[in-house]
Amino acid sequence: MSDEKEKARAQRLEWEQNELREFRRRQPESKDRYETASGIPVHRVYTPEDAVPFEEIGLPGQFPFTRGPYPTMYRGRNWTMRQIAGFGTGEDTNRRFRYLIDQGQTGLSVDFDMPTLMGYDSDDPLSEGEVGREGVAIDTLEDMRALFAGIDLENISVSMTINPTAWILLAMYVALAQERGYDLNKLSGTVQADILKEYQAQKEWIFPIRPSMRVVRDLIVYSARNLARYNPINISGYHISEAGANAVQELAFTMCNAVAYLQEVTQAGVQVDEFAPRLAFYFVAQQDFFEEIAKFRAARRCWAKIAKGFGAKKPESMRLRFHCQTAAATLTKPQPMNNVVRTALQALSAILGGAQSLHTNGLDEAYAIPSETAMKVALRTQQIIADETRVAQVADPLGGSWYVESLTKRIEDEVFAVLDKVKTMGGTVRAVEQGYFQKEIAETAYRTARKKGTGELPVVGVNKYVDPPKQEQIEIHKIDPEVEQRQIARTKDVRRKRDGASVSTLLERLEREARDPAVNLMPVTIDLVKAGATMGEIVARLRGPFGTYVETPVF
Repeated sequence: MSDEKEKARAQRLEWEQNELREFRRRQPESKDRYETASGIPVHRVYTPEDAVPFEEIGLPGQFPFTRGPYPTMYRGRNWTMRQIAGFGTGEDTNRRFRYLIDQGQTGLSVDFDMPTLMGYDSDDPLSEGEVGREGVAIDTLEDMRALFAGIDLENISVSMTINPTAWILLAMYVALAQERGYDLNKLSGTVQADILKEYQAQKEWIFPIRPSMRVVRDLIVYSARNLARYNPINISGYHISEAGANAVQELAFTMCNAVAYLQEVTQAGVQVDEFAPRLAFYFVAQQDFFEEIAKFRAARRCWAKIAKGFGAKKPESMRLRFHCQTAAATLTKPQPMNNVVRTALQALSAILGGAQSLHTNGLDEAYAIPSETAMKVALRTQQIIADETRVAQVADPLGGSWYVESLTKRIEDEVFAVLDKVKTMGGTVRAVEQGYFQKEIAETAYRTARKKGTGELPVVGVNKYVDPPKQEQIEIHKIDPEVEQRQIARTKDVRRKRDGASVSTLLERLEREARDPAVNLMPVTIDLVKAGATMGEIVARLRGPFGTYVETPVF
C-alpha cells in the first residue's frame, strides 16, 4: 500500500473509532448495508484507499477511452438530441419529424409498429388492429418515401429501432438514397439490428438464432463496404435493462453480444478494423445516478479491451460510441409530472457518462405514444442541460472521484467475470440456447418487483408519497382510426402497379441465395424493395430456408 493510501486508511480508522462511533450512537444509520441497484456494496465514504491508478483511467480520446471517445467531447459539439417518433403512416410520422426539427432536434429516431417489426404487411390478417399503433407502418419503399419526404438524409442522422427486419429497412433506406442521387458514404445513422438481445430480453424475432446471426453479419459487411459513415448495428443494453436486468447485467450481456458479432463477422473473413469502427452501442440511463455514470465509463473500457483482443489496431475500432435513452420502465402513471424530474436526472447521468446521442422520454409514455407537448418538454430538458448547466464544459467531470473510479473498476471486473463464464458455456449463442441470459434477467426482475411491492425499493407516487386515486389531467396522443385503411390501400396500390413477374424472379433468387451461407443477402433485398416487393413477402419467402423459432421455456 502506498504512503498516501496508508495515511488515508489511518485517518479513516481514527475517524470511525471516534467521531463516527459517537455520532452513530446518538443517530444510527437507517440501514445495515448500503448498495447500488446492482447490489454492489457502497462504502460510507471513499478516500485515496479506493483510488484507481491513473494509467488505468487515461485521458479522453485515448485508450482505454474511460473518459470519453474523443479528446474534446462536448467542447467540440454537443451530443445528438434524438427524440424518437413513429405512429400511423409515413406521412403522419413525417409531420412529427418536421415539428421536432423545428424545435431544435438534431437527429431523427424512428419507431415502427408491431407488424413492421415482425415482418407482416399491413393487410395481413395478423396485423389487424396494430397498424400504425405503436410506431409507423412500413410495408414498401413507397412508405419510406413518405416517411422522409422533404428531409435531407445526407445532412441528418437517422436511427431506426428495428431488429428482426432490420436489413429490409436498411435496404429501403439505401434504395431511397440512391433514388435521390445521394452519396451513400454521406449517410449517417443506424439500424438497431441487435437480434441477440431479442432472444434474451425483448422477445421479437422471426427466424432461429443462427440464420438471424447470418443476416446481421450480411448487414454489417455490406455497410462496412458501402456506407462509410453508417452504423450497421446498435448493440443494445437498453432492452436488456427494460426486461429487468440490473446495470451490471445490462453491460455484461451487451458485451457478450458484441463478442458474438465480432466472431460472426471475423469468421466470414472480414478484418476487425474493417467494420468495428462503425459498431455502435445503445444503453439505458437508469435511476442509480452514480452507478449509471460508472457503467457508461466501464463500457468504454471493456469494449476497448475486447476489440483490442480481437486484433484491432485502429483507435476507431476500440472507441465505443453510444446512444442513450432514459428509462421508460421507471415512468409512472400516478403523478406523471414526476416523470419530468426522473427523466432530467437520468439524462444528466448520461451526459456526465459521455453519451454521443440521447433520447429523453416523454412524461406521458406510461399512457401512450408521447404527445407533441411531452416531446417538446423532453427535448427542452436536453437543451437546458446543454445550454444552462455548464456540465458540458469539462470532459468526464467526475473522473478522479474516488467513488466513481472505484465503482467503474468494480463494474468492469464484474463484466469480464460474466464474459469468462459465458465463454466456458460455449459462447453467447449457446448460452442463449441454454436460457442462461433469460433466467438471469427473469430472476433479477422478480427480485426488483418484490422490493417495489414491499416498499423496500421506493417509487415516489406509487408506493411512497401516494396521492388518493384520481383521473390525471394530461394530454394523450390519439390514434387516427383511419390509419389502417389508408396504409392498406397504399400497399395494395403498390402491388397492383409493380411488375409482378420481376418480383417473383427476385424472390426466387432470394430463397436460392438464402440457402448459400456465403452469399450476402443485402444486394438482392435492395433489388427487391426497388421492384416493389413488400416486407411481408420478403420475410415469408425466407421462412422456408431459415425456418421459424419457438423459445424453450426457462424454469
